[in-house]
Amino acid sequence: MTRAARRLLATHTWLVYAFLYAPIAVLVALSFNRARRGSQWTGFTLDWYARLLDDRELREAAVNSLLVAASATLASTVVGTMAALALSKYRFRSRWGTNASTATRVLLYLPVIVPEIVLGISLLTLFGVLGVRLGMPTVIVAHVVFCVSYVAVVVKARLAALDPALEEAAMDLGAGPVGTFFRVTLPQLAPGMLAGALLAFTISIDDYVVTSLVTGSQSNTLPVVIYSRLRREVTPEVNAACTALLGFTIVLIVAAQRLMWRSSE
Repeated sequence: MTRAARRLLATHTWLVYAFLYAPIAVLVALSFNRARRGSQWTGFTLDWYARLLDDRELREAAVNSLLVAASATLASTVVGTMAALALSKYRFRSRWGTNASTATRVLLYLPVIVPEIVLGISLLTLFGVLGVRLGMPTVIVAHVVFCVSYVAVVVKARLAALDPALEEAAMDLGAGPVGTFFRVTLPQLAPGMLAGALLAFTISIDDYVVTSLVTGSQSNTLPVVIYSRLRREVTPEVNAACTALLGFTIVLIVAAQRLMWRSSE
């Protein structure tokens, strides 16, 4: 590659990054702007972050987001890990002779591929048919549906890197299947499970599309409340809330990536 081609590629890369992240940088900067309206910089302040603590609606929405994300993460980690173990260790066929493992794998990964609006409307229709009242439980169930796939993908990747000879050696030394799982398999699987849990928590706490369709009037999460306020006016409090959510999400993503890298070593 010539020097001119490398420079052109570097310029193109920086332009793409600027296009993607310049709006986010502007939002973060305006969250520290003293002016309440307009985009003109009038001075640095942290008042808008202090006012977040006094905003009851945002506080309640943040608590709802944390409760939903924690519940969905716990459930999806358990279910996703079990699914990954079953798909990695067993091959089973249906009563018609077809490969049920492949079909199960496709169905498990389907929520990752299906557009969020389609998934949200499908869940809303299901809850309506079953006569389930929308609220916190429906939001948690909806988040578990799409978080399970992400956990299963991460845990399955970790399982592929494990040495099956360790389990065989443990069983040769007298350990039963349960003892081998808890003493050999689970400790090696823990980094992947934690990485999947952090990824599920990040996706859950940031979700808006599915949540807005299956939430009730008293169970709005932080992204839903932020969007409802943006429809009226962009305020510094909203910028501060978005920046705080962005920072929290970045920390979780970095932690998940580090765990995934370590689990793959």
